[in-house]
Amino acid sequence: MKDELLKTAASIVDQATNGEQVEVVVVHGRETEIRVYQGEIESFTAAESQGIGIRVVNDFRQGMAYAGSLDDSVLEETLEEARDNASFGTPDEFLAIAEPDGVNSISLELLNPELNSFANEDKISLAIELEKSISESDPRIIGVESTDYVDSINTSAIVTTSGISRASEEGGCYLAASSLASDGTDTQTGFGYSVGRSPAQLQIEKASSEATERATRLLGAKKAESGRMTVILDPYVTAQFLGIIGSTLSGEALLKGRSLFADREGDQIGPEFLTLIDDPTDAEAFTATEADGEGLASRKNMLIDRGSLNGFLHNSYTARALGKVSTGSAVRSYNSSPGAGPLALSLVPGESNQTELIQQVGEGILIQGVAGLHSGVKPVSGDFSAGAEGLMIRKGQLAEPVREVTIASTLQRMLLDIQSIGSDLERLPMRSSGVSIVVKDVMVSGA
Repeated sequence: MKDELLKTAASIVDQATNGEQVEVVVVHGRETEIRVYQGEIESFTAAESQGIGIRVVNDFRQGMAYAGSLDDSVLEETLEEARDNASFGTPDEFLAIAEPDGVNSISLELLNPELNSFANEDKISLAIELEKSISESDPRIIGVESTDYVDSINTSAIVTTSGISRASEEGGCYLAASSLASDGTDTQTGFGYSVGRSPAQLQIEKASSEATERATRLLGAKKAESGRMTVILDPYVTAQFLGIIGSTLSGEALLKGRSLFADREGDQIGPEFLTLIDDPTDAEAFTATEADGEGLASRKNMLIDRGSLNGFLHNSYTARALGKVSTGSAVRSYNSSPGAGPLALSLVPGESNQTELIQQVGEGILIQGVAGLHSGVKPVSGDFSAGAEGLMIRKGQLAEPVREVTIASTLQRMLLDIQSIGSDLERLPMRSSGVSIVVKDVMVSGA
């Protein structure tokens, strides 16, 4: 498949005229989505897709066109459409196709052969087994709202007139479930998940226990007292915060004047034990990849090094516009032009697990989930306010559950006020891995 996609992309690039820069991205994907309910299949989708995206740059004008077919006639039409769009583009001196930068790609095993051969019947069985495990885990579990098995295998190729020619294969799968618990007077929901490169890596027990615990331990939750408190963010919550912080550390955010860390390279923006990296070469990351969206080799980028802001993430455009070099951080799909942003964020873990962090904190609140986080963040000022739920921490132990509370701070202050980072690194089906973190002096509004 990789050779076929490379051949298709190269056939378009070969048609470039003098002075014309052409970039071609060709993709082929297969995805399975299975949902079960009460031991039966509720929905089953097995889809195969393909597409091509063509970007043309001529006289500093850019045109983009895409199609969901690889038929020869469609390929020709798409190329002509991209050329036509370029003729109407606004001139921009920084527009150009990425050039090879000499960084060698790291070979990663991102497609486990078992994913190709795993039978649909076995995929269904995994989902049914997870649902059954949750249903039988605790008498307070009164139902499982949804149980999903999802997998995907993606092959892509990118060829450019500048000399880039690269193809890759990636695959992954996950189990996820949403549970429902009741104690007769209150009802709460919870979720659990497990991710892997192959079905053999999926852990039913992990997903089941998480879905059960997250729902049952919130039963009887009430509003918390208001005040400034030390909070522990659950790994899933931390991953969401990292995604927002990562977006402010992109060259694209800088160019648009939407980065709260503009002009702060070299400043201490966190404690010395805080190191934030974007490392798509880490094969354990769910979104690991050998190349970025422009075909440049992916690489490990240190964003915050021992609390100091080390730099920003760039694609070739933001690098040219800001006088930097690309960090191999182009993000895109075949039907869009490249943006710039994180590919696989994570904090360097600490030495204490979550239970130990709770004991160390003594008094505070464990934030298990947040709502409205993205809409509640102001990217320029860093102010945020989000709904939250979790459990109070009293005398170093988890205590009564709380909900309908609001946590508020700024992203800048939150980074500076991090007291500890947990050892419980979790891989999630998103561009950020999670880990428990302790943040002091967060405003909690409740009763």
